[in-house]
Parts: sequence; C-alpha cells; structure tokens
Amino acid sequence: MKRRELLASALAAPAALVSACKYKRVDTGESIGSGYETIAVPTFLNPSLRFRVEQRFTDAVTKELLRRNRRFRIVTDQEQADLVLSGEIKDVRSGGALLDDTGRTRVFQVVIVTGVTLRDRKKSRVIFDNQRMVFRGEYELAGDPQSFFNEEDPALDRLAREFASSVISTILNGAF
Repeated sequence: MKRRELLASALAAPAALVSACKYKRVDTGESIGSGYETIAVPTFLNPSLRFRVEQRFTDAVTKELLRRNRRFRIVTDQEQADLVLSGEIKDVRSGGALLDDTGRTRVFQVVIVTGVTLRDRKKSRVIFDNQRMVFRGEYELAGDPQSFFNEEDPALDRLAREFASSVISTILNGAF
C-alpha cells in the first residue's frame, strides 16, 4: 500500500467507529435525555466576599446557554424549571506571578474555585456535580503609574466566560 492509501484508511477508521457507536452530534444537548424543556440558573452563591463575582459568573453561564442552546428555555423561577443549574464561588485569590527587573510585580494571577450542580427537578436527582472547578487567569499591570487601570475586573470577566463555556459544554455534551 502506498503512504496516501495507508493514511486515508487510518483517518477513516475513527470515523467508522464513531458512526457505529451512535455518538450524538456535539452541541445539541441531546445527551441529557429527552423530556427536559426548561432550565433555571439562579444567582450563584458567593461566600468569597469578592464583590459581584457571583453575578459575573451567573451572567456568563446564562449568556453561554443562550448562545449555544437551542433546546432549553431559560426560566427565572426554579419551581417552574425541569433542570436547575446552581453554582457557588468558593474562593477568589489574586497575587503576584511575575516580577520585572526592578522587583515590582507586573503580572498577577487570579485563581477562582467554583462548584456547580445540575439537578433534575422532575426526578429529584443530581445529573452533574463538580464542587472543585479551578480556573486561572493572568493580568498585567501597566508600567506607567499615570496610565494605571485595574485589570483584575476584565480578568475575572474572561475567567467567567471560560468557566461558562466549560460548564455548558460539559452539560450539553454529556461529558460527565
């Protein structure tokens, strides 16, 4: 066999396995199962004492659900929802990660520890639970004190979007 034919058959084998195993298409939300129409995302808990971090993460999850989901209708009342996605901001820390040649901190690292639970209200059971999701991000301090702008808030927003993307992907694709 020639190299091209060998390569073509090697690439075709996983595709044949996928079709034979009845995998579901990514991003359809079909892996949760049928019978669910509504989902509620209550404001996350925030014992971390960081101001409004829970709102950023809750908003990011809701926006990601709206962006990627074509199956569930998002409702505000948990009692009217088939599924409830609740979360908690367990810890938020930031600290120096990189010093410049003068010894001043230039890059800070933000670490956020969260917990997420997806509950099936119809059957009173937990579908997904991960109480230790850790997300890290960095932000840089300006070298000029006159142009100082606190970059921690934009870094938290980026982490919230990464968190939301990860959680919603996991839930919609059934990777749990």
